[in-house]
Amino acid sequence: MSRCVRCARDRTVQFLGTPALWPVWPFLPVVRRTSGHEELGVVFDSRAAGLTGFSATVFVCNLFALPTDLSAFLALPHETFDGAEELADGGWLVD
Repeated sequence: MSRCVRCARDRTVQFLGTPALWPVWPFLPVVRRTSGHEELGVVFDSRAAGLTGFSATVFVCNLFALPTDLSAFLALPHETFDGAEELADGGWLVD
């Protein structure tokens, strides 16, 4: 793993564990770039909303097009990981 890729991964893990750093809390924009393709997503600070099971979940959507209703947001396509490290290893990085 190159130094640059490692730094981006470590930065992502740090941000995921520190919601106080999130510029648009309770959401953290993330992106996955593969083979010239870009996927946009957000991580949601579900613990602050009293929900469990979503702390390492990427909801596939654009931050600027989020549903206003929580149930509609939770129904978005998503990928759930076991932790911040696995999420970053899945290619998702803080945008």
